Amino acid sequence: MIDRTIPAIHKAGGKRCHTAAISAVSSATLVVAFSVALAAAPQVVHAQDAVTQISIQQSSLSDALLQLGQQTALQFIYTSELVRGLPAQEVSGQMTAEEALKRLLAGTGIEYSRTGNTINLWKVAETTQLAPVNVTGLYRADLTPVYAGGKIATGSRIGMLGYQDFMETPFSTISYTQDAIQQAQDLARVVGVTDASVYDMGMRGTVREAFVVRGFDVGSGDVAFGGLYGLLPYNRVPLELVERVEVLKGPSAMLNGMPPGGSVGGSINLVPKRATETPLTRLTGMFVSDGQYGAHLDMGRRFGDAQQFGIRFNGLYQDGNMAADGQSKRAQLGALGLDWRSERVRLAADMYSNRDKVSGVTRGVTIAPGLGVPDVPDPRRSLMPDWTFSSAEDSAFVLRGEADVTEDVTVYANYGQGMTHYNGLLGVTFAVMDAQGRYRTNFGQQRQVLDRKAGDVGIMARLRTGEIRHELALSGSFYEQEVRSRTVVGLLPQDWYTNIYDPSWGAAPETVIRKSDVPKTAESRLSSVGIANTMSVADDLVMLTLGVRRQNVVSDTFSAATGKRTARYDASATTPSVALLVRVTDEVSLYGNYIEGLKEGAIAPTGTNNAGELFAPYKTKQHEVGVKVDLGSFAATLSGYQIRMPNSYIDPVSNLFSFEGEQRNRGVELGFFGEPIDGFRLMGGIAYLDARLTKTAGGVDEGSFVMARPKWQGKLGVEWDLPGVTGLTLTGNVQSASGQYFSRDNTLKTVGRTLFDAGLRYQTAIDGRAVTLRADVLNVANKAYWAGGGSGKLWLGAPRTVMLSASVDF
Repeated sequence: MIDRTIPAIHKAGGKRCHTAAISAVSSATLVVAFSVALAAAPQVVHAQDAVTQISIQQSSLSDALLQLGQQTALQFIYTSELVRGLPAQEVSGQMTAEEALKRLLAGTGIEYSRTGNTINLWKVAETTQLAPVNVTGLYRADLTPVYAGGKIATGSRIGMLGYQDFMETPFSTISYTQDAIQQAQDLARVVGVTDASVYDMGMRGTVREAFVVRGFDVGSGDVAFGGLYGLLPYNRVPLELVERVEVLKGPSAMLNGMPPGGSVGGSINLVPKRATETPLTRLTGMFVSDGQYGAHLDMGRRFGDAQQFGIRFNGLYQDGNMAADGQSKRAQLGALGLDWRSERVRLAADMYSNRDKVSGVTRGVTIAPGLGVPDVPDPRRSLMPDWTFSSAEDSAFVLRGEADVTEDVTVYANYGQGMTHYNGLLGVTFAVMDAQGRYRTNFGQQRQVLDRKAGDVGIMARLRTGEIRHELALSGSFYEQEVRSRTVVGLLPQDWYTNIYDPSWGAAPETVIRKSDVPKTAESRLSSVGIANTMSVADDLVMLTLGVRRQNVVSDTFSAATGKRTARYDASATTPSVALLVRVTDEVSLYGNYIEGLKEGAIAPTGTNNAGELFAPYKTKQHEVGVKVDLGSFAATLSGYQIRMPNSYIDPVSNLFSFEGEQRNRGVELGFFGEPIDGFRLMGGIAYLDARLTKTAGGVDEGSFVMARPKWQGKLGVEWDLPGVTGLTLTGNVQSASGQYFSRDNTLKTVGRTLFDAGLRYQTAIDGRAVTLRADVLNVANKAYWAGGGSGKLWLGAPRTVMLSASVDF
């Protein structure tokens, strides 16, 4: 068994290293990439193994590296401080490019690693050497190394189990790095663009982000921020806050506790940004068609003799028109991340203020009974007037701390508070009335105030009993939310009629709900205690994880008119989990798991024969088996699963309300990522999903395929470093999904779709400053399509969208 111990400081790039320990290096490197026009280069060496004539004059090391880059295809990545003031001797003669580099670096103390034509330079003496920490062990705030290709990390946090290497995790997981997050419009574009187990409906400019994992909705409120739920912006996550996006597929109540919205398809955790050892000042300007401009400032510094104190600031401003006519977006973000660390103690704080407003809000449409699927309108024409809007103001802070009591025992605690003020003027009736596209709608206003608190505490420990190694985890968590809300529908005295193929609108109705006119309507409190033990035998070739969590849910509803409590829900449930992983070889792992998800039950409604009966949180149960393969620079996971989720209904014969209904999802997923050939990166997969209603009231529609779920998905993302043009990378992506039913009886179905994206990235240096240029075109063919959504709605996919950005490091 190879010990996958990793450093406390993250190094990006390169192939995976299977050594017992890796020296700590800079956690994020400022790029200084030297390039010249191909015509000016005396000779281009592709493989860098051929002997050629090298002639470098005596100069500074910075100038010498520039000369070497001009005479070969090598590209260098390093900090400007690394080479400042260092001289370089003359290097001349017949030799390989790498031999010339070794001569230039001789006596400087600078070390390097090479991936293809890219050379990473660093000086170990300049970094803070921290003790190695085993990934499959204690809770930790540091990042796991980046896998070959740069877009995926080698591990992620698995809830209360802490950080684990993906080859030693008995679940299907994936962790996206900064390279994968860059220039994504929203979270759905990160988790759904190459992962076939995630369904992104493809619309933009909605009230909230929406995507589906393993056939189940994952709500935006169920996305965690540094392990805590409810502390992210309500409408959309500003990805400028985020260092990594960690996804665990399937239910995870034992690992993470019950999410506030009860999502069971998967859990998503966003890792906040931290200052690195390398000073960072990066300014990015951006443009999104058809007239949206923005700027993002990212600054990070560490201070102290041992670089123990760090500050990271992110500021964003975006404003302007979106790709669909009549849609616009304005976003403002200010975020600050602070951290302090010593040999045994790590403290951190995150705080942000965020504003997000979308005008011309995308809404789904329903189809009148008896109609078929209407022809798809021009995707560049919004189906809502430009005076509709969805606006949210969010703020939050989180305090974090962890301490190593001994080498084998760590304790931690986190606490955060968040506040959201939401206001929306939205379409509330959206029905297509005939085959010609006649469209009926009306509008409503909603205001909400959400006040949330979340926290957790825990302890993790390692010990041995004979030949068995134990990794114990004990955690407690809580979440509280108060909701103040008011909604008014029918703002127009009568419905408005127009046409989806040529929509026209009148004047906006007056909004009627003031900011102060939002009474308390609900409160909820979630609390849980969990314990788990991972037992390893046979030199860690076999790992068995057993865990259980006790969850309590208290929920109150209040009358908006009187303020009095109208109902109370107070129930508990216990969720066990068992998972087994076997390391067949260093390259192959087999795993299987049984794990449950939780969602708040209900109270039998008035009019049923068991009115008032309280139901415990209902359990979604997953069985999964899979195999993981890691070839060092290319990895893949093949998994098969079954998830059963209870549904509530009123029996038509007995008039009893119960959770006897059931949705059963079965699926097979293949996912892969890495850099199988130097300079050529792949990420994608294929997924098959069979999502059925297996138990329904009176057997109506029993056996039907679940609405708004594609049976097949295939996705592939490609990056190719163009030979002969240093720093230029071509990118492409294809997503294909089968049609989705949007009627419960499966009589209405959308047409499947295939979408293509294309782009390029160019990295260079201007006056010694790293510059990165990006250009992407999404939906290159401007494909018009309907996406099936929940509740029998059709959603219009986004049109062709052009995205440009330029980043400069100062």
